[in-house]
Amino acid sequence: MSKYYVECGPIRAIVVSASMEQASLEALDESLQNHLWIYDDPDLSNGDCRNHLMLEALVHLDPSIRVSEQGFDRSDARLFGTPEIIDRWHRLMTGMNRLFVAAGLPPRTMQAVAGGAGSMPHVVAHIPR
Repeated sequence: MSKYYVECGPIRAIVVSASMEQASLEALDESLQNHLWIYDDPDLSNGDCRNHLMLEALVHLDPSIRVSEQGFDRSDARLFGTPEIIDRWHRLMTGMNRLFVAAGLPPRTMQAVAGGAGSMPHVVAHIPR
């Protein structure tokens, strides 16, 4: 795992990740947490959710995500398209929803799935020796 410096509009994050692309996804994940509610709105289709995220990105983020192992504001930073990374994040969210349904688990909000504060009780697993 390497340390990456990720920039996209107001986002400036240092992320330890397996790859540059994964680092860009993890940095955006942090900023997109405020939009998890869209996946819990029964009146919004998957397309509506994706469009909401893309509009938010268009308004608040740069068109590309800059990732470097050397630091911020580097001319040699690798670029990833913001829409492509947001689409990947959206597919992860919808995929998790489908996985829970397919596993027969009780419905839960995406905030709970993402581990939002107070969303689920803290459980300590006791493993037999």
